[in-house]
Amino acid sequence: MKKLIFVLGVVFAAGMFTAFTAMAGPFEDVIAAIKKGDVSSLSKSLDKTVEINIAGKSSSYSKAQAEIILKDFFAKNQVKSFELIHQGEAGGGSRYGIGNLVTSGGNYRVSFFLQKKGNELLLNEIRFESK
Repeated sequence: MKKLIFVLGVVFAAGMFTAFTAMAGPFEDVIAAIKKGDVSSLSKSLDKTVEINIAGKSSSYSKAQAEIILKDFFAKNQVKSFELIHQGEAGGGSRYGIGNLVTSGGNYRVSFFLQKKGNELLLNEIRFESK
């Protein structure tokens, strides 16, 4: 009987974990991608045009161009850690996050903004400011 209860507990816990991770949305996906320096995952959340600011140099890029810029940044700056220090909501369901990124190439304060467009939250701005 104890074994059966244990097995059911493990199955229930695994189901809850799966349900919880399935609830993760675009905001959480962006955080996870930054933590890994994973541009493939990050690109899934990119808007058609993205404002990117790296160390004071800012420009607006198409999604394809943004992927190239971000791949180059993360290739030169291997992620060691990322800690989200602040998050919030803006009008209309948009969200933003601010965190500290430690990389092999230096430390950055990262700010990112996801704008609600239809039923989606899309990353339309990301900033990497040297600390």
